[in-house]
Amino acid sequence: MVLTLHGNVLSTCTKRVRLILEELGLKYEFVSVDFSKGEHKAPAYVAKQPFGQLPYLDDDGFGLYESRAIARYLALKYGGIGKLIPEPSDLQKVALFEQAASVELSNFDPIAHSLTLENIFKPMFGGKTDPAVVATLKTTLEGKLAAYDVILGKTKYLAGDELTLADLFHLPYGSLLERQGIDYLVSGKYPNVTRWWTEITSREAWKKVAGAA
Repeated sequence: MVLTLHGNVLSTCTKRVRLILEELGLKYEFVSVDFSKGEHKAPAYVAKQPFGQLPYLDDDGFGLYESRAIARYLALKYGGIGKLIPEPSDLQKVALFEQAASVELSNFDPIAHSLTLENIFKPMFGGKTDPAVVATLKTTLEGKLAAYDVILGKTKYLAGDELTLADLFHLPYGSLLERQGIDYLVSGKYPNVTRWWTEITSREAWKKVAGAA
């Protein structure tokens, strides 16, 4: 087995895959792709990842992109069944997992990504944060987290009482919110969310990935 991950330590999507690799205890080679030099748009890289985005995984000649797809693949192939992803034959657990994964993708990631774009990435590249956009996004995020609080008041994790990839998928962008002065995940305003967030951010695999950036 030769696993090679092409990405960048600052990339949120790269962090998502590195987190799962660490959770599964997998050894892998990391090939750094330099944004500043445009390496993600180089012909050799685009030949593997046609959108010129990060990350890209090579598993002994099998190539895969899109961080959540990579995470599912790794969990299914390398010991994550029953640990990070449900047994495929348990249709109800699989359905609840996919529901939770869809919640992250539809109700959390777009807002957290947009806030990070406004508050971190725009200033980083010479742009200006739009306070009106930020205010609207924060209000929207609070509404979403209120719904999360209801879900997490009934089950320990988003897909039930067992941790899944759906919970871990939140970490890369969620961890950037507090850096922006947005404390909704940690303040206790949404107590079930704060309990859940404190637990998943305390995982050793995440500490390792977050500390490497």
